[in-house]
Amino acid sequence: MTERLLEGRRVLIVEDQYLIAEEMRRAVLALGGEVVGPCPTIEAAMETLKETAVQFALLDVNVQGEEVARVTDELAARGVPFAFATGYDQWAIPPQHHDRVRIEKPVTREALREAIERALQK
Repeated sequence: MTERLLEGRRVLIVEDQYLIAEEMRRAVLALGGEVVGPCPTIEAAMETLKETAVQFALLDVNVQGEEVARVTDELAARGVPFAFATGYDQWAIPPQHHDRVRIEKPVTREALREAIERALQK
């Protein structure tokens, strides 16, 4: 695994908890990615996707009480790989995306790096 795993990729982060979003942001930067967001709401994420092309995304399953399905469906339609970072079990992931990589919260940098690597291989 290269330390520049995300080199040249814009990475959308959708997370409503500041400390978790900040840890994801730092990990993306350390892996060479450019951070888009973090977006603390689904609406902010959807607006960001209208304005910015992304090459990867890290998503919470539930953002301020709203499921992330609109974002995942848009990313899937564009062919953008993504991974979930969540404290929820597998059942909380939208059924059409059960095959996606899931990172258990609390997120560690190493777990995040491994999950990104797996998601990019799909």
